Amino acid sequence: MVGTIAVGDKDRLDLDTLGAWMTANVPGHAGPLTYAKFAGGQSNPTYRLDTPERAYVLRRKPFGPILPSAHAVDREYRVIAGLHPTGFPVPQPYGLCEDAAVIGSAFYVMEMVEGRTIWDGAMPGATPPERTAHYEAMVDTLAALHNTDYAAAGLEEYGKPGNYFERQVGRWTKQYRAAETEHMESVERLIEWLPRTLPEQTRTAIVHGDYRIDNMIFAPFEPKVIAVLDWELSTLGDPLADFSYLLMSWVTEPEGRSGVLGMTGPRTGIPTIEQVVERYCAATGRDGVPDLNWYFAYNLFRLTGIVQGIKKRIIDGTASSAQAEKTVAKIHGLADAAWGFAVKAGA
Repeated sequence: MVGTIAVGDKDRLDLDTLGAWMTANVPGHAGPLTYAKFAGGQSNPTYRLDTPERAYVLRRKPFGPILPSAHAVDREYRVIAGLHPTGFPVPQPYGLCEDAAVIGSAFYVMEMVEGRTIWDGAMPGATPPERTAHYEAMVDTLAALHNTDYAAAGLEEYGKPGNYFERQVGRWTKQYRAAETEHMESVERLIEWLPRTLPEQTRTAIVHGDYRIDNMIFAPFEPKVIAVLDWELSTLGDPLADFSYLLMSWVTEPEGRSGVLGMTGPRTGIPTIEQVVERYCAATGRDGVPDLNWYFAYNLFRLTGIVQGIKKRIIDGTASSAQAEKTVAKIHGLADAAWGFAVKAGA
């Protein structure tokens, strides 16, 4: 989300109707209103809105046909609105609009948080102590989310009862089938294996669903998370889903994004996976975590489903990011890697 780009014809907003809605719904808003589109946010297109007094961020559903239950900006808004009063670092929410007549899709408006986005988990140019401090802040923030009293935040009905992973495997199987464009043997094996081997759920917490280093904003000059972004996949569920997803960075080759496989230890300052597990468990009162290979297989299966949805949107002409085609080129590798972890887990 660090850079904005010119708004293409298919992503334009009606500033007259949007400005009128903001005047009616966002306290203190006063035009004129200008806007640009952030280069990231390929799932839910994201814009920077500027007025003479203040900057805002707008997140909307994609225009055109979309998969059922996908691009849930209303859920993003609900969890941000619940968490913000607790002091957990999220942008201040200003308003949700579910009337597609205003700009062509549902959207919400929130605070523009100024800070640093770290795109590369290797943190080139940082010192080892700086890397350590940033990673510890990331782990501590996730622990704080999982320790949050979701009922006190008004989110006790934010997820369904029962086994989270059972629901998620079912959901992503349906999403994959709805967006399927070709046969992938690894995916077929996962669809058969995952439901048979579901782990027991022992805790329930607010689950972010996409917790990684580039989905948060750090303070300008210190290793502190000041905003966690992109809550589209959030729900109530098993906190090990988030934690194991974060740990995927430790088993992913360095690719200029979150992967830090082979880069941990005193030389770089990036904590080892064992140190991260120890710190998270201490903060959340756990005495350890189960074998992680099942969770890694699940996370990559889910990511395969997400990328398949992007691929289908490219074919349908509704994908909104220039990075989308690069992303979908990796789909076979994702599926095969997911099955590789399943084999390590005993498949």
